[in-house]
Amino acid sequence: MPRIGEFIYPWGNGHYSRMSRLNEVLDGYVPGAEVHCSSKGDVYERLRRDLPEGLAHHIMMPTPIDGRMGPDVLRCMLNVTLPVSGNPPLVSQIASYLREESRLCDSCGFDVIVSDGDMGVNVLARNRGIPSLFITNQFRPRLWASRFYFYPGLEFVSRQIAKAARILVADSPPPYTMCEFNLNLTAEAARKTTYVGHFARGRTAAPSPRSDLEMLIEGCDFGYWMRTGSASTNDGTGRRYEEAFARMPDERRIVSHARRDPSIDSVLGRDGRRYSISEAYDKKVDWLQIDAGFLTEQEKDMVLEGCSYAVVNGSHTVMGEIMGGKRRPIIGMPVYDEHTNNLRWAERKGLGILAGSASRAAAAVRRIRRDAESFRGELDVFAENFSGDGAQNTARIVAETLEQKR
Repeated sequence: MPRIGEFIYPWGNGHYSRMSRLNEVLDGYVPGAEVHCSSKGDVYERLRRDLPEGLAHHIMMPTPIDGRMGPDVLRCMLNVTLPVSGNPPLVSQIASYLREESRLCDSCGFDVIVSDGDMGVNVLARNRGIPSLFITNQFRPRLWASRFYFYPGLEFVSRQIAKAARILVADSPPPYTMCEFNLNLTAEAARKTTYVGHFARGRTAAPSPRSDLEMLIEGCDFGYWMRTGSASTNDGTGRRYEEAFARMPDERRIVSHARRDPSIDSVLGRDGRRYSISEAYDKKVDWLQIDAGFLTEQEKDMVLEGCSYAVVNGSHTVMGEIMGGKRRPIIGMPVYDEHTNNLRWAERKGLGILAGSASRAAAAVRRIRRDAESFRGELDVFAENFSGDGAQNTARIVAETLEQKR
């Protein structure tokens, strides 16, 4: 029985989403494999729910310290050598987490390692003669807003990524590579890189009876505003969205909060009153805004099919799903340079608009509604060349790697 070690970086949702989609198809390529998954925080808790006992492992991978809007740069820099906000100094965190991963690798005897975002395990795998596959959508991102002192860190990270046996880019091959400005591969890294495609989710379950939310939005014209990422990123994105809404008070929208909290679910009517979603449907409320804590896959699919545009922070996974899978233009309000790079690429290709402020987001909505046909044409070309079989292609590479090792 082959043993596969999966290491999932816990910052953001994209790493977990990709690996969960990989595991949905992996048994079809490597039947009977014993798959061990490692992470921390919310991702680890999800793994505990998803996996049989003994296959989810808690590893304290170092992650940035949350600030008001994404990582707190100053506190992160102080944390390199000092304890900050309950976090031990970063140098000791790294040593501790590498020891934990070393023990796990030695005790489990993995035949292959698949990592999404956890670069440290590449070094451990190479030292033990274990083939490692590193899934990513960035290598050496361009820094648009950050200062020069981030470059040494980027160079260090890229060198650790390059130590993987193979680099699997979760994107379409050039010239349709959405994360192009986040790669900038060295010659050495390029030789071992494969563009496997986006990890798009196929419909895996039979349709369920339609929810009240689905029936409430049927036939309506609206925009879809997505809040994603860590707690600070999610909250900061929400504040910027509210500023944008104030500039276009009549624009109908659905806001997904990416939080499993039913108390968030509500409907704001044009009469200024708040309703539950079921009450709004029963009373046929003329709604202005729907807030949803967490959409089911079926609800999200209907929202994306029905929206005129989607507002996102620039997450690679989300952008691929919307532009390539649903052919909808995006408006991007970035948090990190990585987001800015994805959005700048999309804007240059005529697939959406980069809007760094509330006023620009409101202007972008007006432009997309005015120039809908021009966006639709470019989106059709992009979608026709969109590779969404990343999970299947990665599973095939895992199977090939195990076969070569025999």
